Amino acid sequence: MNLTDHFTLEELVFSQTAVRDNIDNKPNNGQFQNLKNLCVNILEPVRVSINRPIAVTSGFRSERLNKAVGGSPDSQHMKGQAADIVCFGMSAKSLFKRILELGIPYDQIIYEGAQTNAWVHISFDAVQSRRSILLATFPPAGGVQYAKLTKTEAMNL
Repeated sequence: MNLTDHFTLEELVFSQTAVRDNIDNKPNNGQFQNLKNLCVNILEPVRVSINRPIAVTSGFRSERLNKAVGGSPDSQHMKGQAADIVCFGMSAKSLFKRILELGIPYDQIIYEGAQTNAWVHISFDAVQSRRSILLATFPPAGGVQYAKLTKTEAMNL
């Protein structure tokens, strides 16, 4: 089912962990509407602007799936408000900066910059827009650390 010209419900709910562990990952009506809003307000404008395919590496997560992948207990993924994305032919850092340049109404954007595998977490909330910009790092001891950035700091990464 198409949510926009370039994004489908199937790609926003697909999870290898859910398939492997037989986890139901179907959104309810409110979560479905949030996914549609995310696609209309964030993902589609980014896709059209950069004119390159965007892959959703993690979209909606049911509560059980979120626990299985070690997600935050208050993750916007569980509300259908967030997606982790990459763009073929563009580094995650370049994608992160391009989204900031676009001025789209994101709630939160995080550059998740691991050394060998990086992605952009982006969220949309129809009720609030914190305009939060974060940098995630992954210490050798494990876990994740977040640093709040200004737009200028983010553009100078």
